[in-house]
Amino acid sequence: MTLLPKWFTGVLQGFAPLFSARVWPQVQLLVVGAILSPGKRTVTAALRVLGLADDPRFGTFHRLLSRARWSSLQASRVLLSLLLTAFVPSGPLVLGLDDTIERRTGKKISARGIYRDPVRSSHGHFVKASGLRWLSLMLLTPIPWANRIWALPFLTALVPSQRYHEERGHRHKTLTDWARQMLRVVQRWCSGRQLIVVADSAYAVIRWLSDLQQGRPITVITRLRLDAALYEPAPERQAGQKGRPKMKGQRLPTLASLMDASDTCWQRIRLARWYGQTQRDVELVSHTAVWYHPGKPPLPIRWVLIRDPQGKFSTQALLCTDLLLTPVQILEYFVQRWQLEVTFEEVRAHLGVETQRQWTDLAMARTTPALLGLFSLVTLMAHER
Repeated sequence: MTLLPKWFTGVLQGFAPLFSARVWPQVQLLVVGAILSPGKRTVTAALRVLGLADDPRFGTFHRLLSRARWSSLQASRVLLSLLLTAFVPSGPLVLGLDDTIERRTGKKISARGIYRDPVRSSHGHFVKASGLRWLSLMLLTPIPWANRIWALPFLTALVPSQRYHEERGHRHKTLTDWARQMLRVVQRWCSGRQLIVVADSAYAVIRWLSDLQQGRPITVITRLRLDAALYEPAPERQAGQKGRPKMKGQRLPTLASLMDASDTCWQRIRLARWYGQTQRDVELVSHTAVWYHPGKPPLPIRWVLIRDPQGKFSTQALLCTDLLLTPVQILEYFVQRWQLEVTFEEVRAHLGVETQRQWTDLAMARTTPALLGLFSLVTLMAHER
């Protein structure tokens, strides 16, 4: 096997125990080929760029994804450990949670579904996309030599549609079911570390947010509807009081009414980072409340209403399940969420996501998470250099 530089093998060495000694050299070659390939990220393209197009053992490289025994979940754990050692050795972990569609067609792709295309759709225009839906957890961390925050993928799961599960007689797991399971797994991996998760409005679900506050709570920051039903906390139960305990207090004005009220006290702040800008002034107002909907558990939150003094974006609201975080901290965390979209675009443009051509279920379930994880591996290699 061709000798590889120490800065390359040093990063990969942590994954060696996951593979047998027989296939480990092939794993390293496939990683090198995936990095160097200028176009499609197929196994054939990876071998061709390494000069192994005529290697008689080419079939073993294909079987590495479709048949070989190794765990993607354990690989994710190793990758997260390397990222934490390099970039976040202590303190809270800021994670980004988002889903993306890998556009794929073909009858052999069993988990393929029809979803709303988040890139081409708008509020008034709905565009469908055929493909695979992936849910990805990324570590949001400053990169010292890049002078910015990057979103580094480390755990990605395939989320099939409801129709896929019904056809096979399986219980359907929603997007939030997968998200809860993934976050609890990461919490076990990082025992003792606080998790702060930023996500878009698809995860502003009372029951899901409430579930994450049970046991060891996980802080979630996401968007909040301006017409959400907010209440004061339930009054304390009096001695001798009959009936069921109250779950909420008096109804509060909606955030939509507060944004137009003349007596709303806005606080102007300056953020160091704002969607590609280094300095940005915004106006905030914040308070705590209980978000409640009949049949759902009451959820104590801190809401933050954000207004642009320049009028370039409409007033919007955020919620945070940690009542002790300040409004500025909440906004600074949430602004980092945009880096997830940047990473999804980067892996499509430079790492060939959506160009792979595996057809077996196992190979497809492994390849896309591996390519997303390759983004983080390349970042670690650059950091080692």
